[in-house]
Amino acid sequence: MKKLLSTFLMLFCVSFMFAQKAEIKQGSWENLKGITKYNLVFDYSDLEIPKYDNEEEFLKDKMAKREEKEPGAGERFKKSWFADREERYEPKFIESFNKRFKNGEVEVGKNLDGAEYTIKVHTIFLYPGYNVGVMRQNAKVSAVLTFYKNDAPDDILFEVKYIKAEGFGALGNDYNSGYRISEAYAKLAKTLTKHLVKNTK
Repeated sequence: MKKLLSTFLMLFCVSFMFAQKAEIKQGSWENLKGITKYNLVFDYSDLEIPKYDNEEEFLKDKMAKREEKEPGAGERFKKSWFADREERYEPKFIESFNKRFKNGEVEVGKNLDGAEYTIKVHTIFLYPGYNVGVMRQNAKVSAVLTFYKNDAPDDILFEVKYIKAEGFGALGNDYNSGYRISEAYAKLAKTLTKHLVKNTK
């Protein structure tokens, strides 16, 4: 039991460490002072997946392996791979962000009423991780977040790159890759809110 607890704590600490890695690409946090609402736009173009040249190659490989075991399983995987974006990742990001501001000091959402500014969340790296019982790896997500006024997308107020935010379930109960990845987006949003609060007072 002690060994299991120690392993869990180690994974938690490593996840925390990875999520804090951020690289300011353009602008300053100060440019975001006073902004209380943001529309969210999610972009998954040019996605890097470890061990594969591109997302298409990743899908081809994963679908073929599943089809060998069960006809139709490959197409189901492909369908869920894309569906999870709107059904899991994006809602989890929004939920994780907004719950950090209990009084609604800052709010994000897709097509959010009254929002004059946008955050573009461009996922540039995604590692689904795995869990096969005796062995597991956390999901990892890297993204570039770009902040701009809705009517001036080329006039970037601020841009920051977050490197390998990690996602995992409590006590390793995360056998579904979509769940693991959604938790990485939750961690990404949590880290963003911490930096917003700290740097836009």
